[in-house]
Amino acid sequence: MSQKLNLGWLGAVALGVTLSVSAQEQPADFTTQVPLSVSGEGPWYRLDLPLSVQLNARQTDLSDVRVFNAAGQAQAYALAREPAQTRENRTLTDVKWFPLYTSADSTERAPGVRVQSSASGALIEVQPSSQLEAGEEVLRGWLLDASAIKAPLQQLVLDWTSERDGFQQFSIEASDDLQHWQSWGQGQVARLAFADERVEQHEVSLPGQSARYLRLLWSSPQLAPALMSAQLESASIHSLPLPLVWSQPLAGSSVKTGEYTWQLPMGLNVERVQVELSQPNSLAPVTLSGRRESSLPWQPLGSGLLYRLTQNGQDVVQNELQLPGQTLQQLKLVVDERGGGLGAEAPTLKYAVRPTRLVFLARGPGPYTLALGNTTVKAASLPLSTLIPDYSAQKLATLGKAVVASDGVVSPVSTSVAPATAGTNWKKFGLWAVLLLSVLVLAAMAFSLLRKPPLKP
Repeated sequence: MSQKLNLGWLGAVALGVTLSVSAQEQPADFTTQVPLSVSGEGPWYRLDLPLSVQLNARQTDLSDVRVFNAAGQAQAYALAREPAQTRENRTLTDVKWFPLYTSADSTERAPGVRVQSSASGALIEVQPSSQLEAGEEVLRGWLLDASAIKAPLQQLVLDWTSERDGFQQFSIEASDDLQHWQSWGQGQVARLAFADERVEQHEVSLPGQSARYLRLLWSSPQLAPALMSAQLESASIHSLPLPLVWSQPLAGSSVKTGEYTWQLPMGLNVERVQVELSQPNSLAPVTLSGRRESSLPWQPLGSGLLYRLTQNGQDVVQNELQLPGQTLQQLKLVVDERGGGLGAEAPTLKYAVRPTRLVFLARGPGPYTLALGNTTVKAASLPLSTLIPDYSAQKLATLGKAVVASDGVVSPVSTSVAPATAGTNWKKFGLWAVLLLSVLVLAAMAFSLLRKPPLKP
């Protein structure tokens, strides 16, 4: 009987050890679970984590990100963070520009032109489609020849004569055949004098697409400046980083006049910020600083001139600052009050980051689920070269694609947090109970052996 009891105790101990060892991560251990849909050829799939999803992580380095299959099994994965800047392969090219004239009473949005080009597509001459009388021609815009540039266009850089200071606004259109034009949005350059300083803005961002020709049409033809130079910055497609993603407006606080601070949800590699300028005719020279945590000193990140001014019945806005892309969790903006300041209440702020790319190896039945939100789990990601044995940048582009379901919108976590927390707590309580029972069983065994009379010789 004693032997059977001992075997029962040993069995209980073995059961406790087994349950302790077999405890593994489950989707319920994480506060947020988001379904994924996959397309393309596997077994590897790449996923660009939306910012709205990434902010549900509880660890700055995303160590608490996991992918599970339908059976609740964790998938092998790697995290690939794109570099903040890839300027080494960018090229700044001087391009030819041609004036676009129209008559003063013309109602055409874009002037008609006659174009002479070479066999390679380079523009040689651009003339109005009809003869204009002397004195009636009005400069409507400019045509830029980008036919010699084969890489995607990233930035336009203009310089113009000093007779046209202030703001210059224009539309940007692109074409490959001078017949069909695609809108590339609006552009704005400026030359201002403020507080004994001269502020100039010559650069205009482009969408990172290729085009042979660009057409710049000024909003107010009578204010169109005479160009002195036009340059286009291009970049190889292999060197392009992932596009920036912008956050929702973030509320700030102010404890001192002209000084505002914002707390980010987690440490993020911020590359740009936009400051809300709610009042018209606001002008604010600013300095921006940041830090990873409140115990560290503030580090200067940059300075600039923010403004929202009304000209010709339209608002001209410059509310964006560029950052070096380092990890930050707190931001501070100091405003030069000589410009009138930004008010007692802190303005809202948007920040832009590069998305993080996750690559996972699909194993077991789908569908697959992205899980994140756990403060205690350890990092489980692999290097890309380990996850994909013959990894290369070219192969990465051919992998299957995974996207967050529901257009990247994360459902409220209240429905998943409570079960995950409760399930995790019950599992911990159960394991502790089994371990405690095992200790008691071992103590009982020892006590029984001590009370057992010694064997007589």
